[in-house]
Amino acid sequence: MEQIKRTLRDKPAARWTMMVIVSFLMAANYYFYDVLSPLKNLLQENLNLSSTDYGTIVGFYAFPNTFLLMAIIGGIILDKLGIRLTGTMFAVFMLIGAFLTAYGTSDYFRDGGIGYGLLNSFWTSYSPEMKMMTLGMLIFGLGAETSIVVTSKILVKWFKGYEIALAFALNLAIARIGSALAFNISPRLVMEDFWNLPIWFAVMLLLIGFLTFLVYLMYDVKLDRQTAKSISVMDKEDEFHLSDLLRLFKNRSFWFITALCVTFYAAVFPFQKYAADFFFHRFGVSETASADIASILYYGTIVFTPIFGAFVDKKGKSATLMIYGSLMLVIVHLIFSFITVQFSVYILIALLGIAFSLVPAAMWPAVAKIVPESRIGSAYGAMFSLQNLGLFGVPILAGYILDKANAGVTPEMIEQGARLNYTPTMLMFVAFGVIGFVFALLLKWDDKTSGYGLELPSNADPSPVSEEEIKSV
Repeated sequence: MEQIKRTLRDKPAARWTMMVIVSFLMAANYYFYDVLSPLKNLLQENLNLSSTDYGTIVGFYAFPNTFLLMAIIGGIILDKLGIRLTGTMFAVFMLIGAFLTAYGTSDYFRDGGIGYGLLNSFWTSYSPEMKMMTLGMLIFGLGAETSIVVTSKILVKWFKGYEIALAFALNLAIARIGSALAFNISPRLVMEDFWNLPIWFAVMLLLIGFLTFLVYLMYDVKLDRQTAKSISVMDKEDEFHLSDLLRLFKNRSFWFITALCVTFYAAVFPFQKYAADFFFHRFGVSETASADIASILYYGTIVFTPIFGAFVDKKGKSATLMIYGSLMLVIVHLIFSFITVQFSVYILIALLGIAFSLVPAAMWPAVAKIVPESRIGSAYGAMFSLQNLGLFGVPILAGYILDKANAGVTPEMIEQGARLNYTPTMLMFVAFGVIGFVFALLLKWDDKTSGYGLELPSNADPSPVSEEEIKSV
């Protein structure tokens, strides 16, 4: 029998190096996504924004993936054009969007720079600064979500049959280092004459992340050359058809895990957009201290996500972990809604970090059991597009509720010591958590009949389900 040729992915050092390289771009992506969160008060003071305006800016990150279905389209493009072309194209979108967002805060733009007159000529109830930042976040989101889909497919490509859950978990952990540092570093970079320096610093990190992705592409080419024979055999068989996406949407387990993804993330990421502001108003701590408290959530995920990922690889129990994480999220947000004792907030935000580790560490690798690898880009793209429905609408809704609950409270009053009432907004996050918990229960129930083995270790089901199994669901 001919000896099987070892490829780069069969070498642990090589595949883990690739994971670290692509994770740096993810970390830069997450850093920019969260860079505005600890700057909410500064944005409102310097750009004369309301909470609804702020929610609109950060929410429009999700617009192209929600209403233009770009994450789905990006997933299809990924399955058709491959990792290299798709990844490069959407990384460039991220850079352009990040630049425009920072540009909208610059003195040059606000003094009538390029684009100011145009943006000031329509929808005059909204400022040109808000419109430029919203446009920037829209373009950034267009690239960012599909780049996450690309990263997910890269991990499947290099780790399928190996430590896939741990790889996903470590990738998320590295990415969330970016989010955590955005909360820690951004308030400390603010200068009296250069208050938007943190945003420009985030643009620079994205540029560095893009350059590291170009390094990955060289190794991706080498791996494809090593596996050229198997790829050429699969090409015709695995050619994408629209009917494959329709079959995916008929898969009950895929819908349950997607619904969990939408509602769970709607209760976490939008909360983080307001977390630093919430802690500032609820406990009266400084803006820097409130941002540090908010960062604890991400540091918790950095520690616990790899642990839970390794557990899923060895022991399984993905569906059960998703239930526990969803329930923990509900409990923490419910206590946050009424808490007034500052000491306990550190424990609660750490518990939220554990919840935010449990669900993703179990959820993303589980998709590879439900969906064939040749359709994994489309599956992740569909999930990210639907997930973005929450990431678009919930920050705007949260800002609207916050404004309504605090009608008459102005930035000047806040500077003099007035504090916003966040309880109605927090109860909204509780509601999304409860819905996610219900879908986690349904997913575990459905796994018993669908037989995808979500409760089994990763190496107990090394191959994705077949097309016949997908059709039968």
